[in-house]
Amino acid sequence: MSLATSPPIGADSFLDGASVASSSFSDTGMEAVPVDESALGAVASARRANESRDGGGYYPRKPATLAEAGLTPDFVERLICRFLLVQGAASGRRIGRETGLPFRTVEPLLAGLKADMQLAYRKTAAAGDYEYVLTEAGSDRARRYMQTCTYAETAPVPLADYIESVAAQSLTLQHIGPGHLETAFADMLMEREMLDCLGPAVNAGRGMFLYGAPGNGKTSIAERVVRCYGSHLWIPRTIIVDGICIRLFDPVLHEEIASEDSSMLGEPLEDARWVRIRRPTVVVGGELTMEQLEMRHDRVSNVSEAPLQLKSNCGVLLIDDFGRQSMPAAELLNRWIVPLEKRYDFQKLPTGKKIQVPFDQLVVFATNLAPRELVDEAFLRRLPYKIEVSDPTREQFFRICDLVGPTVGIRTPRDRVETLVSRYFESAGRPMRCCHPRDLLLQMRSYCSYHGLPFEFSDEAMDFAVKNYFAVM
Repeated sequence: MSLATSPPIGADSFLDGASVASSSFSDTGMEAVPVDESALGAVASARRANESRDGGGYYPRKPATLAEAGLTPDFVERLICRFLLVQGAASGRRIGRETGLPFRTVEPLLAGLKADMQLAYRKTAAAGDYEYVLTEAGSDRARRYMQTCTYAETAPVPLADYIESVAAQSLTLQHIGPGHLETAFADMLMEREMLDCLGPAVNAGRGMFLYGAPGNGKTSIAERVVRCYGSHLWIPRTIIVDGICIRLFDPVLHEEIASEDSSMLGEPLEDARWVRIRRPTVVVGGELTMEQLEMRHDRVSNVSEAPLQLKSNCGVLLIDDFGRQSMPAAELLNRWIVPLEKRYDFQKLPTGKKIQVPFDQLVVFATNLAPRELVDEAFLRRLPYKIEVSDPTREQFFRICDLVGPTVGIRTPRDRVETLVSRYFESAGRPMRCCHPRDLLLQMRSYCSYHGLPFEFSDEAMDFAVKNYFAVM
């Protein structure tokens, strides 16, 4: 059971309320799965090649050469030409900064393009640098490059390096104990029973169902689970596979943590093609479509967009209101039945080639329906944790009122809450939900504010709130 607190008044993030949970667990029943040797090698090399910056985590080291960056000189030259065509003149260090490559790896390419009369010096810059501009011949060449690909941003990271980073930052490498759960849910009043239900599922890093009546806090619980796994991770802004650039970093879904480390010349100490983000929670609901689960390629720019599950790697992917998507639930489940078990997925490049990518996140299905009504036994076997988020008891309802009242600015005397419960829930045969105290108290506050009355739990305010809130329920 969990009781939810509320943030400041007016915030959109008011919790869905409390939750009372019981759970049923089943053995996974999984058969032995062949281990991909490249994945094992990725974990080993990640541990050898990367030193800790935050107590044991993955850290992308700055490449000393283009070969270490996994890029060819021809690709980087094309990237520089497209960048200058879009941006105009830029110093060598700015070109390195914008492409995420160390200046020492870019400088020889700039000198070569200058010797080929594709670039010209516009003026000198600081620290022995120059400001470069495309010549007429260089502009013509850059426009030809644009016809095949318009990508002119941060240099991409090879897929193999990204797979290595996911292996090194995998949820399965972390041990989650009771203390992690208590910290993650510190802003919710969680009963020990609920924490004991969630703990094994979070520790396993596998999929789970959160089910129960609406308004009892399933979404709020799922959104806090990611806090158990640590604060941040590193992801590349863009991945490259067979010459195809795939955007991974999404400012809508990922929260960037700015790096304060830099050298004297302003270059970051880490590989600048990577970005440090807060461990993601990607939430999708009824708007989810099958197209969002596949790589989307723009034929005009010749650049692809990573699917949602790739963007949620090493984090949490919450499928909210599961069963209410426009596509049939069975279609989504059939798409993921293998990735959930094997922890890898297959994506198709625009060339038709299929590539293997990591599927390393905790997938949470939150639904108002019983899991057995949505999926068959084969899929339930791959989601071994099913946790029911139940209605609050009478005493729990009182505790939620006491918790939410101060944040709304309305006192909740026991006798007034007793009247609310007996008159409008028990007598009416209406089930109590964990979101009701928050929602009704906000209605009372609005009533008092409109009429210029003190913010009090009065009969008039209570009657208005209940009549307005439950008008069609």
